[in-house]
Amino acid sequence: MLLKKSALLSGLLILALVLAFSLPAAAQDEEVEIFSWWTGGGEEEGLNALIELFHEEYPNIEVVNATVAGGAGSNAKAVLKTRMVGANPPDSFQVHGGAELINTYVETGMMQPITDLLEEWGVKDKFNQQILEMSAYQGEYYSVPVNVHRSNAMFYNKEVLAENNVEVPTDLDSFIAALEKLDQAGVVPLALGDTNKWPATQIFETLLVATLGPDAYNGLWEGETAADDPAVREALVYFDQIMEYVNSDHSALTWQDATQIMQEGEAGFNIMGDWAEGYMKTLGWTPGQEFGWLPVPGTEGSFVVVTDTFGLPKGAPNPENAKKWLKTIASVAGQDTFNPIKGSIPARLDADKSKYDAYLSDTMDDFANDTLVPSIAHGSAAPEGFITALSDTINSFITSGDVDQAFESFQQNHQEYVQ
Repeated sequence: MLLKKSALLSGLLILALVLAFSLPAAAQDEEVEIFSWWTGGGEEEGLNALIELFHEEYPNIEVVNATVAGGAGSNAKAVLKTRMVGANPPDSFQVHGGAELINTYVETGMMQPITDLLEEWGVKDKFNQQILEMSAYQGEYYSVPVNVHRSNAMFYNKEVLAENNVEVPTDLDSFIAALEKLDQAGVVPLALGDTNKWPATQIFETLLVATLGPDAYNGLWEGETAADDPAVREALVYFDQIMEYVNSDHSALTWQDATQIMQEGEAGFNIMGDWAEGYMKTLGWTPGQEFGWLPVPGTEGSFVVVTDTFGLPKGAPNPENAKKWLKTIASVAGQDTFNPIKGSIPARLDADKSKYDAYLSDTMDDFANDTLVPSIAHGSAAPEGFITALSDTINSFITSGDVDQAFESFQQNHQEYVQ
């Protein structure tokens, strides 16, 4: 009888141990928290389509869609940094490839390398290698690029230009002439919404590419171009001229507001990353019909890159499910599901081009042939301190118009944060 009781107790103890060790695995099978700032038109729809694809592949895993709205990503980045520093990471999170990822989270030891996963899935050589390298540090890869955006894109309302006999500009001087002609006609020449500062900084960075050229622009971040190069001052002069032609309420508007001003026929041009293309499609526009596009005048042959990536934080509550999310977004199906809706192109080289509209197809061609340069405003080119300082410089410059003061400030910020 004692033997039977002992056997029964042993069996119950083993069962308890099995349940104890299996409960975390069961919990891990149930959810994955994905953190992003994709709440606007086009981006929200793209993310939802990606989540739906994930559910098709992993129906037993609930996606906790932890989006943070406001500030065009700045609010989300602040929340994320607090969570990461406080050892409360999501399972995976949106982060721009380049300095934003590497300086903020990789060098500080907060991310797990995923090189072995990319090799296991057989996808490492499927990505554009320059884009993939934006997630690399000391021989390891730390995130999966889900897309590629072009930030030096300019869109225009075809009807507004036609009604006012304005030709599509071919360089910066013809662009300013086109702005002047629209201004004389009583139309807002260039729609801008910079309540979050970065849209104005983004315009300036495209002008830097125009005046310096792509190689010298890249040299600013590689120690090969001096911050006092006369072409930097020239970019500031052009910026000052162009700001004479933006809507007077620009500082009160978001980038979506500015894009909508152009979409509603109140403005001729809008300089914005091509996430605006995804937004315009949600407003009912078709690329090539109601609106046209071109690289910001003077930047032809240059592609200012912004890439959204997702990685695996150390201490993620559900790391195995996070890996499944990363595998999904690394797949052709994941990239071809998300990007045509988002208004971006795939980071993979083997995507199905037939799934992409006229603008995105054109952009894929440029991406394959142009010189790639990193964005300052979107965290790829320079450390966070420089980005903040430059945005403050540009914001002050809009008010003061003092070119020499802004030029000096640029040099000081570059010396402090970049050199």
